[in-house]
Amino acid sequence: MAKYILAHDLGTSGNKAALFSLEGKLGAGVLYEYPAYYPKPGWVEQDPNDFWKAVCLSTRQLLEKASVSPGDIAAVCFSGQMMGCLLVDGEGRPLRPMIIWADTRAGAQEAEMKEKLGMDYIYRTTGHRISASYSAAKLLWVRDNEGEIYKRAYKMLHAKDYIIFKLTGKFVTDYSDASGTNLFDLVKKTWDKNSLDALSIPPDLLPDPYPSTYNAGGITLEAAGEIGLLQGTPVIIGGGDGSCACVGAGVVAEGAAYNVLGSSSWISLASTAPLYDPRMRTFTWVHLDPALYTPCGTMQAAGYSYNWYKNTLCGDEIAEAARDGEDPYRIIDEGALKSPPGAGGLLYLPYLLGERSPRWNHEARGAFVGLSITTGKSDISRAVLEGVGFNLRIILEILEDRGNGTGGIIMIGGGAKGTVWLQILADIWQKPLVVPAYTEEATSLGAAVCGGVGIGAFRDFSVIRQFNGPVKTISPRGELAPVYEELFGIFNQAYDSMTGVYHRLAEFGRRA
Repeated sequence: MAKYILAHDLGTSGNKAALFSLEGKLGAGVLYEYPAYYPKPGWVEQDPNDFWKAVCLSTRQLLEKASVSPGDIAAVCFSGQMMGCLLVDGEGRPLRPMIIWADTRAGAQEAEMKEKLGMDYIYRTTGHRISASYSAAKLLWVRDNEGEIYKRAYKMLHAKDYIIFKLTGKFVTDYSDASGTNLFDLVKKTWDKNSLDALSIPPDLLPDPYPSTYNAGGITLEAAGEIGLLQGTPVIIGGGDGSCACVGAGVVAEGAAYNVLGSSSWISLASTAPLYDPRMRTFTWVHLDPALYTPCGTMQAAGYSYNWYKNTLCGDEIAEAARDGEDPYRIIDEGALKSPPGAGGLLYLPYLLGERSPRWNHEARGAFVGLSITTGKSDISRAVLEGVGFNLRIILEILEDRGNGTGGIIMIGGGAKGTVWLQILADIWQKPLVVPAYTEEATSLGAAVCGGVGIGAFRDFSVIRQFNGPVKTISPRGELAPVYEELFGIFNQAYDSMTGVYHRLAEFGRRA
């Protein structure tokens, strides 16, 4: 009797495959890495054949690692990187590498969309600002620069959609991934005809959208031979990684909120309606539960900032960790504790990759503000952690200001493993932080729950509360509220003061 759900999380650096029992227990997990390619500045592409190879090999490795037979798999479901553009022909063959979410080449096409449709219309319809980061502008770039490929294209797919085609022969997507295209009507749950007409995009070029729990069909005989599963195993389409993370964190009803503290970081919550910010600082996806939405704000360089700091300025800590078999981040955390809250008046602006929400400024760059002769290494360490917290606080306050008050924040992602950073965040936000049993596996668990709902093994998404309950809570220290309130204002003032500098540096870089 089938007793496991196989979840694949197709990320930017690789595919995480995980087996979860029908009781929500992690059986085993494996990671298969694949590369990204950077042909030109601002271009980021991946080979979709690597996705398929990763899914097939990781599935076989996982079954062997867990001593599970193909007949034990009740369903396969997916989480995937969002906002991509993969064009395939009528046989499902990729016509070019996939342009992924991090690619920003489509600036001219972004401008075209603003001219033809207007920022307000797209934001109110799709829940997102017009941006070169989204699928629509990438699709128009192919039209304008690779016309022969565009003419041959039969469908535009996302990463997980391509794998679903390989498994079932069906060209489908789900509402959450569709909501990352700049072309999807959030409320009607259909492709927006006005946008398609204005941009001359054929409706048939887009896959049919369905709820994330939709059963795309059984694995075909040919695919079964490649992936090592039984023919007919149900394939539930799943969703974008952000929406899967939302479910995995346990945010499946209005009012709950969570933070993913990874390389990038975002704060999101569940809502029964899209959340529209008058200044368009946040955006809204469709939840895996089609009755819900996930208003969200995301920053580019959270864990990336900490990783950059470690690799660039913490050679001694890396060497000590290698010598003693320690984690270098733990050693850096211990150093940060030697600095008082506020890092001795040192601020870090975490804009190493520009910024999306809440700043929406691709020219923004990172900075340390307040260095003095008395600044020590521990101050710099603490400032990096605090700077990420200040930036995320802007997002949190926007979500609360729009009538979506939050209590405790559920923390998932690699950054949720330690306690030093979490305590700093709790103090800056003045919110209790709740750490569930599964932090790094939460996105895969969200996909697995989606698969279980899709095949009827689970009644609804509320089952996640049984599977990923809290294991600890980190409370804010109220006596630090005035300290961080003052520094939060200075942090925002520092960013505002630097905007002209950022622009001039960007101009200089374009000339260099």
